[in-house]
Amino acid sequence: MKIDAVIFDMDGVIFDSERAYMVCCIEVGKKYNLENVEEVCLKCIGINSRETARILYESYGDSFPLEKYRQEVYELFREVYGNGKLPVKEGVQELLGYLKSAGVPMAIASSTKSSDVKMELDEAGLLKYFDKVIGGEMVERSKPEPDIFLKAAEELGMEPENCLVIEDSHNGVRAAYTAGMTPVMVPDLLEPTPEMKEKTAAIYKTLLDVIGFMETRGEY
Repeated sequence: MKIDAVIFDMDGVIFDSERAYMVCCIEVGKKYNLENVEEVCLKCIGINSRETARILYESYGDSFPLEKYRQEVYELFREVYGNGKLPVKEGVQELLGYLKSAGVPMAIASSTKSSDVKMELDEAGLLKYFDKVIGGEMVERSKPEPDIFLKAAEELGMEPENCLVIEDSHNGVRAAYTAGMTPVMVPDLLEPTPEMKEKTAAIYKTLLDVIGFMETRGEY
């Protein structure tokens, strides 16, 4: 296996943001008397805003005030976790530092809007590590389609088969696998399934374990 670049998802991989965002969704959901918010949020992990809207309308009806709800969740999220207060996942600094020192190009491929991705990375002092940032609005189709990872590889000037992808979500792993890349899963809210074990090169508890993977199985 030759690794020319590493592509990261952001939410649930770099930041412990999926859990944080879910807390905000549940809190705002109380105002709207929403039921099963946690279950609905889990369905939205790893997909872009268009697909999330579809799921929310399916769950709460066509009259659901989607934009108002989204805005209130976002404002609460920024109030609680903005300005660098978003928790970083274990091993992030170590892995990014290791890859940077080894000269391995890195990109973010996140379903989140690219401006928000850059803002959150910058607030955490992590934006400097990434050569490219690809947000969900920059491709037509959401994960589990491979578009966002293929876009990241293209922006990096790399062949897909030589890209390692680090993901926490099922849809993210499916997208990387379909793109012909090598997925490694570091689970967050979603537990690995037999499908995930089949489609990944490895499943690890933390990003620290990925350093060992690079050292023992990668050529770069």
